[in-house]
Amino acid sequence: MKTHHQFSFVLLVATLFWLTPALASGQAEKVLHAFERLDGVNPYFAGVIFDSAGNLYGTTTFGGEGCSGTGCGTVFELSPNADGSWTESVIHNFAGGTDGQSPLGGLIFDDAGNLYGTTSGNGAPGTVFELSPGLGGGWTEKILYNFKGGEDGSAPIGSLVFDPAGNLYGTATGGGTHNGGTVFELQRVAGGTWNKSTIHNFRIGTDGHYPWGNLIFDPEGNLYGTTDQGGPHGWGIVFELTRTSGGVWAEHQLHGFGAKGDGAQPEEGLVLDASGNLYGGTVSGGSHGRGIVFELSPTSGGWAERIIYYFSSESSGWAPGGNLLLDSAGNLYGETFEGGTGGCIRGGCGVVFELSPMAGGPWKETVLMDASANIDGGVPWGGLTFDAAGNLYGTTYGGSGHGAYYGTVFEVTR
Repeated sequence: MKTHHQFSFVLLVATLFWLTPALASGQAEKVLHAFERLDGVNPYFAGVIFDSAGNLYGTTTFGGEGCSGTGCGTVFELSPNADGSWTESVIHNFAGGTDGQSPLGGLIFDDAGNLYGTTSGNGAPGTVFELSPGLGGGWTEKILYNFKGGEDGSAPIGSLVFDPAGNLYGTATGGGTHNGGTVFELQRVAGGTWNKSTIHNFRIGTDGHYPWGNLIFDPEGNLYGTTDQGGPHGWGIVFELTRTSGGVWAEHQLHGFGAKGDGAQPEEGLVLDASGNLYGGTVSGGSHGRGIVFELSPTSGGWAERIIYYFSSESSGWAPGGNLLLDSAGNLYGETFEGGTGGCIRGGCGVVFELSPMAGGPWKETVLMDASANIDGGVPWGGLTFDAAGNLYGTTYGGSGHGAYYGTVFEVTR
């Protein structure tokens, strides 16, 4: 399976108008927790989610006390204290083997307070797991499915999603009938077991392949997602899966990336607004090769793409990833893997940004957090979440400074 660093960036040289990013005023960033290896290392694609009591939950790809102390990843909880600090607890150490290891994606809750997620495998095919809270404290893990690799699929990276009936859906980045990855369903059946079925096999080539991001449902029950590569131009697609009257899922390709001036490699998931428009980002491509944020709108003849922001300078961020977040006013929030002013990979450790629609033109970017490896931890790329007051929470993958090397959980107050 390829990683982000193995993908080459495409530099597209179109002369296009862009907006210089504004620096936010009145924003304050706070590190809630810096990981220290035994409590987890590197929350990669995994942001954090809230429970009803205000606790945060997430995963780390490495670290912890599993796998004979070498660390196969963790699930953690952060609980707020009266003095404004947060206390971290590891609620599960992955042990490798049939237990799985290296969770790359985030978590979701069901209505009963159980957590669900995936492990990518780190050499093994991967798992889908459930964590249930006990009445006297502690959490109990149950493996819902062990992927077999090959045609069954392997390396689920994105987070899961429920349908209204309580069935789970996700993507496997590798394997499948054509070795281009799959979309799978886990159906809950009597006795607490789950049946897994593959509802789409991606074909290497024009169909798109290597789905990384999360799936989302629309109100009609259709699924939407992205692939990192493939499609008509070779640089990824946005797809829709629609259930037919016979129960089979049919794929529709909504957009293929990589044409001149367009973005490339949509590694994040999508967000849907109330009008049925889809928003997402690509980690490369665009007029400066640094990625874009796009909108796809349904039309009578299909779907129309509009690029609403080109990342154009180091300070604006570079390579948007993680899932975008949409507020009630129509503003978008996201993160970049690179860029900004902190010394990290290619001159910057990434940023947290806000995009606001402007009448008749491109959207305006405001940088809310410029990640610094020495203070914040570098590379915010796991996606963001709001609290009830509108503050943002997320994770950084790592950094080079003391106390931030293994990643952090942060808050941006407004």
